[in-house]
Formats: sequence, C-alpha cells, structure tokens
Amino acid sequence: MMNKLQISEEIRALGQQAEREIMPHFARIEEVCDRNTEKVLAAFAKNRVSDNLFAGTTGYGYDDHGRDTLDRIYADIFGTEAALVRIGFVNGTHALSCAMFSAVQAGDTVLSVTGPAYDTLQNTITGDYCGSMKNYGIGYKQVDLVNGVPDLSAIAQAAQDQSVKLVFIQRSRGYAVRKTLSCAEIGEICKTVRQVNPDAAIMVDNCYGEFVEDIEPTQVGADLIAGSLIKNPGGGLAPTGGYIAGRADLVENASYKLTAPGIGGECGCTMGQNRLLYQGLFMAPHTTAQALKTAIFCAKVMELLGYEVSPKAEEPRYDIIQTIAFGAPEPLCRFCEGIQAGAPVDSFVTPEPWAMPGYDDPVIMAAGAFVQGASIELSADAPMREPYVCYMQGGLTYSSGKAGILLAAERIRNQKN
Repeated sequence: MMNKLQISEEIRALGQQAEREIMPHFARIEEVCDRNTEKVLAAFAKNRVSDNLFAGTTGYGYDDHGRDTLDRIYADIFGTEAALVRIGFVNGTHALSCAMFSAVQAGDTVLSVTGPAYDTLQNTITGDYCGSMKNYGIGYKQVDLVNGVPDLSAIAQAAQDQSVKLVFIQRSRGYAVRKTLSCAEIGEICKTVRQVNPDAAIMVDNCYGEFVEDIEPTQVGADLIAGSLIKNPGGGLAPTGGYIAGRADLVENASYKLTAPGIGGECGCTMGQNRLLYQGLFMAPHTTAQALKTAIFCAKVMELLGYEVSPKAEEPRYDIIQTIAFGAPEPLCRFCEGIQAGAPVDSFVTPEPWAMPGYDDPVIMAAGAFVQGASIELSADAPMREPYVCYMQGGLTYSSGKAGILLAAERIRNQKN
C-alpha cells in the first residue's frame, strides 16, 4: 500500500511482540489519567469556566479575567495558594529561573540536592552572565545523588547552613543517567530539609512530571513548582508559556522577576491564546497518558533490539522521559532520524548535532512538532557525549508515537545491516 510508512515486516512483528508484553502495564496509566482528569474537571467547575474566559487582551492586559481564572485553576489542581500561568514565559528555563529568584537575594545560598541542575538552568545559577545568581552574589552548594538516589544524610548536613534560603530539587533526569524522583521521594527530601532548616523554601523543577502521578510535589511538602506549557500541562495545544505554582508570597515575588517590581502578574496580555491554554490543560492528563504509553512501547522495542533502557518497560514511571543508551554516536543519530521521519511536521528533515544555545556539547534533536520544540509531542534529543544516551519523550497519540518508534527501530536495523 502506497499510503503506509516504510516499516519492514520484521520490525512490525517486533512491535507487535513488544505491545503484547506491555499491554498489562497500561491499566495503571489509565487509572492515573482518570484521577487527574477528575481533578481538572473539578477545578474547571469550581472556577465556573465559560467561553467568555477565552477572549484575549492586548497591550497591558489589565483585568484579563481568563488569565486570572486560569491562575486559580492551576493553584487548585496543584494544591497551592497561588499560581502564575503566562505565555510570557519563553520556556521552562525562564519559568524556573523566575521561580528561583523568588526566594533568594544577595548573600543567600541555593542548595541543589539532586546534583547539578539541567544544563540551561545551571546558567541561571552559576553562569558568568549578567543577571545570573552568581552575578548577584548568591551562593551555590550542591549535594550529589548516591547511586541515583537522594543522599538524605548529606542533604540534612548541607541544609543546616542558615544561609541556605532555597533548596532546589530536579524531579526529572535532565541530561543525566539517573532515575526520576517520585513524589514520595520528593516528600522525604522535604521532610529532611524541614527538620534542619524550616525557613528555607523548597522548589521543584516539575518539567516532564505533571500528571504522571495523581499527586504533585506541592502536595508532599514543596513550596514551589515550575514548568513549561509546551510539555505536559499544555496538552499539546498551548503554543508557548510556562507556569509557577506554590506559596502566594513566592509566586508574587516570581511575578516581579517576570515583568517588573510593583507590576508582577497584573500585566501581561494573552492575545487570544486563553482558549488553547484552557483546552490544553483539559487535555493534559490524557495527552500525558499517551506519552507514557509511547515511552513504555519505546522501552520494550529498544530492549528487544538489545539496548539498555531506563526506566524499563515494567518499572513505575514518574515522568514521560525514556532513555536509551546507545554507546556510540551512529545508532543514536539513526534513532533520531527515525523519530523525525515519523513526525507530522518536517518529516523530510534529517536532524544533525549542532551547538544549541545554553549547552556545552553539540545536541542532536528530532522534533517535528506543531509547536516548535514542544516536548509533549514525539521528540528525541541527546548531547553528543559518552555514553551517547538518547532522551525520548512525548507522543500526542499512542498510535502516532508507536509509528515513530518503529521507524526509529527500522533506521537502526538498516544501519546494522
């Protein structure tokens, strides 16, 4: 058939075998999806969502009822006092950076308890840039993971320093070979910090983790979370933006970093994008579930092809990211080519490693998305450094995600042959 993708019968059979083996694990994903969907619907009902909230504003954006109501909805869903949801956040790093500055000033110290922050965010903390925390005289300490898990005794010792005003937790793995933290593990970190430094604010980089569990970090002790709308909470519909949710005073401080002191969240027009933000949030639990199914399928297929994956298909998941350790650049690049070929947009493009802003190593990125760079859509990326681990995430639908994985497996098979 001319309208079918070029996938060999061998790889299709491999995919069918993988799907048979993983199907029992889909039930727990659907259960979490159901719970989170009810949570979203309850927040929409409580805040009396109507289509009059979808109209956008221009200019200063004063009295944008839709924008302000969406803030309250996010706060309700994440169990927080306040939230700031804005298309003015250019990416997740921007939202996270504003959130971090909400709790510290010159002379204070940031303590990262999950090793170094993600590459682009580390620039905010220790980078030699005008406006970085280092530039403002804010100190930095770090506690590394031990065998991939938080070192609670070392965290307790480091957090005793009363100059530590912000404790930072990265939930997902970033470009590191480590496990993603569950909300239960984050709760243990929060408890440990509170015992020795109750005044420190605890912040979680929640990127890739929203709606994967039926609770969020702010419901186990975190004061603040932040993330990107073109990942899980945007549901594949949000065209840009980010969010911050947590303690009201910290959210307000973060809003001053986003705009200007004294202005904060009172300004910021939405330019007709409110409907997409609302609809994307409504779709987010379902879309996240589709991405999780795609990740499990990817794990099993690549495992059957002989590669080391994390997490394994049968293991619990706390974000949407799937890693594949290729051990060499060639199969990694072929995998990314296959993911790109399975994209609805720019499927004809061949991804190549390049010097992306904010990264120390060349990065290869396959992302044929309706929204540029949207990680909730099927994508794969990797820094070109040993051990050549690829990070795959997303999939707006399981069917399309599955097709992309099979195309990636086909490219690897052809390269081997």
